[in-house]
Amino acid sequence: MSNSNNPLRLNIGFIIHQSIGYYRDFPFEIPNIHLKPDLELKNLIGTVRVTRTAQGLLVQAKMRAVTPAECVRCLADFEQPLEIDFTELYAFTSSSVTESGLYVPENGLLDLAPLIRDEMYLSIPISPVCKPDCKGLCPICGENLNETTCHHEEETVDMGLNSLKELFQKGQDLSY
Repeated sequence: MSNSNNPLRLNIGFIIHQSIGYYRDFPFEIPNIHLKPDLELKNLIGTVRVTRTAQGLLVQAKMRAVTPAECVRCLADFEQPLEIDFTELYAFTSSSVTESGLYVPENGLLDLAPLIRDEMYLSIPISPVCKPDCKGLCPICGENLNETTCHHEEETVDMGLNSLKELFQKGQDLSY
C-alpha cells in the first residue's frame, strides 16, 4: 500500500515475514508527481513487484511517464515520454548487499521515489526532439521551420576564412 502524501512509499513490513518466493504487485497510476528536488512527471503508470528472497527484497519495476522537455532543434516545449524497467535488491544484511548499497528499511516503509527519479533521469535522451522529423529553426531568421517556410536566398556564411584566403592568394607574408 502507498500513502497519499508519498505515493511511492510502500509498506513492505508484512513481506519481510513471508516465506521465500512470496511476492506482491503494487500497481501505480499517478496523474502528476514531483520527485524532489527537480523532476516533474505526468501520467506515471506501472507496476512494482516486491519478492521475498533469502538475501532480502527483490524490487522489479516497469513504469512509464512523460516529463516536460524542450526540443534541441526547434526549442519548442513538449512532453518527453519516458520508460523504465529495473531490478534492485534491498538486502537484509551487509553480506547480501549489492553494489547499489540498498538495505531493507527498519521501519518497513520502502521509499521508491529516489530510485524512480534516478532511473527516469537516465531514460531522458541527451538531445530530446519533439518529433523525429523536426525541421528545427531557420539559421537566417530563427523561425520555427515546422510552423512556417522561409524563402531566404541561400547566403554563404563568411566564417572569417575568406579574408585569410584572399591574403594567401595575394601572396602576402602572414608571419609576425
